[in-house]
Amino acid sequence: MRDDRNPGDGGDVGTDRNPGGDAPDWPVSLRGVTESVVATRGPNGRWNLAALGLHAPEHDGRDADAPVRARTWGRTRTRRNFAERGGGVVQFVADPRDFVDAAVTVREEPEPVVDSADAWVRVDAERVDAGERGGTEWVDWHLRPGEASVERTAVRTVNRGFGAVVEATVAASRLSVPAYDTEALLDRLVYFADVVERCGGAPEREAFATLTAETGWRDRLDGDDSE
Repeated sequence: MRDDRNPGDGGDVGTDRNPGGDAPDWPVSLRGVTESVVATRGPNGRWNLAALGLHAPEHDGRDADAPVRARTWGRTRTRRNFAERGGGVVQFVADPRDFVDAAVTVREEPEPVVDSADAWVRVDAERVDAGERGGTEWVDWHLRPGEASVERTAVRTVNRGFGAVVEATVAASRLSVPAYDTEALLDRLVYFADVVERCGGAPEREAFATLTAETGWRDRLDGDDSE
């Protein structure tokens, strides 16, 4: 499930570091808020997948060598697993279906890295701040990279449908939050659905269909806000 948006929402995986050497780096360049999928190991030994936005230091007005920041909202599995395991595996995917699965469903896997990951990195997660907004608790984490791998270097094309899918997960995650205007969120989702239909390919359409089925946002277009 989405862990970085305000929705209202082998063993421990600390990174292997060399104290005498240079600190590991991220396998990809981060700018602004980079969307990712994070895998964290739960009490059942399986890896929970969730969408997570990675805030580059410059985006937050911090020094370039400061740690990447991520924020979890609510008492999510990622928050629990970060706290109990000390880290996870961040991966960068180009398949919108895997992104939506992570953002709006409860997906658990025996291994942390999904097949569509272009790159992945094990991270240490350090809790650095916490608070509340709109009745929802949030926690800020500093993520420090360790072991990493680039799985693909092929050129990946981007269509507007993919961006619409990502934005739709944010809007859908806020539908049950009193601080947000439900009508405005539904208008956005209608727009994003149209963009996906006009500009997306089969993967984007499949991903949006999953988002629609899991969140039930279309049911609210007739004014049914009974949830």
